[in-house]
Amino acid sequence: MTKLYFRQLLAGRDFAQTDKSAQAMENFVYLIGDYDKRECVVVDPAWDIAGIIRQAQADNMTIVGALATHYHPDHVGGSIYGMTIEGLPELLAQNPCKIHAHKLEKPGILAVTQVSDSDIIAHESGDIVKAGDITIELLHTPGHTPGSLCFRVKDSLISGDTLFLRGCGRVDLPGGDVDEMYRTIHERFDKISDSTIIYPGHNYGGSHEDLCTLRKSNPVFNYLDIKSFRRLFS
Repeated sequence: MTKLYFRQLLAGRDFAQTDKSAQAMENFVYLIGDYDKRECVVVDPAWDIAGIIRQAQADNMTIVGALATHYHPDHVGGSIYGMTIEGLPELLAQNPCKIHAHKLEKPGILAVTQVSDSDIIAHESGDIVKAGDITIELLHTPGHTPGSLCFRVKDSLISGDTLFLRGCGRVDLPGGDVDEMYRTIHERFDKISDSTIIYPGHNYGGSHEDLCTLRKSNPVFNYLDIKSFRRLFS
């Protein structure tokens, strides 16, 4: 039977250990793949590409693709807050592979990383990416950015900056949309099982939790109508 390979890596701890900015931002990077076929994809590679690749190699895994939850430089590389962050260009140079992102996010990724158009495979919601025989479902969850994606693997969901354990992604940055975030939290996430384990894009309040618990403990689920949800961000 094919075995799921799943690693959650924390910037500043598991890689980029000497980077104070990485320690402060607390990004999670994920390796997902097939233990039997020794293939994996990397979700949101940034900060220390060589260090991320070494983590995969230490497990005898080969990175065969990259998945981007959204285009912000702390997730895909580029410049932000006066910092220049390693990301997709360095990954492609050291470990050539395709980048998978939502079609609405592709322009942003191209702009901040300067990778080539042909490097990115643009997806629709519901598309499947495979690492070996492991299937990863791409779910469009706009709000933080127009093309934000979550990645469903068996009973787990990598939520990027859409949903944290103690909040959700900002909607005041370019491309953010409070009404879309409301629909994501209260309509799109309604279709996701309570037993699903949420793995966020940052260590804001913890590393993982089941969605049933989050629906009770995460305050964003308490704003049930769109007017009150807007007030949350006003």
